[in-house]
Amino acid sequence: MEEQFVLRVPPSVAERLERLLNEEDPTSSGDKELDLSFSEDGRNGTFVIGNDRFPASLLDLPSVVESYKTYDDSVLIKTDDIGQMIVVREEGDPTLDSIEYRHGLTPPMRDARRRRFRREPDLNPEVVQRVERDLWNIMRSGTAEVTPQEEDGDYSARNVSKKLEPKPVAKPHAPDSAAMTGEAERSDSDDSEDSI
Repeated sequence: MEEQFVLRVPPSVAERLERLLNEEDPTSSGDKELDLSFSEDGRNGTFVIGNDRFPASLLDLPSVVESYKTYDDSVLIKTDDIGQMIVVREEGDPTLDSIEYRHGLTPPMRDARRRRFRREPDLNPEVVQRVERDLWNIMRSGTAEVTPQEEDGDYSARNVSKKLEPKPVAKPHAPDSAAMTGEAERSDSDDSEDSI
């Protein structure tokens, strides 16, 4: 199983990484050591290349990015969904204050969280609790009526196991179809007598 992430480094580090990856004999380079380690929180760490250390942060991307690979330059095979990015900073650069990266990887996804996604609704916790209580009442008894015991907070096992009987719903009076058409009421037996 593959695990993938995006590694974003400063331009000076990018040149050194490219040189290291393109060399046929990586031991001949001065940048022999390449390491990435994280602290206990799992979000902050250190990126080491050669004798230089750079601070790194693991950030969540605002959307999932699919990665593909090809063997023949014509057929693409999806390999993974990438949802995180490791950002390597220069030593003097300020640390990032959030765990989610604000922008996507491409220019159209700039400030994607604000421009492309809905805000989370502001929910009143009391309303959420009332709706949960109504749902439990519906699951138990089939109605959303609040009983006096529930208003007092008495949720004993005796009250939970007791189901409320649903009240019969009175049907509105519908006018007879015979009265509307002016014909006398007929039954199926009347039709059978005419056919003889």
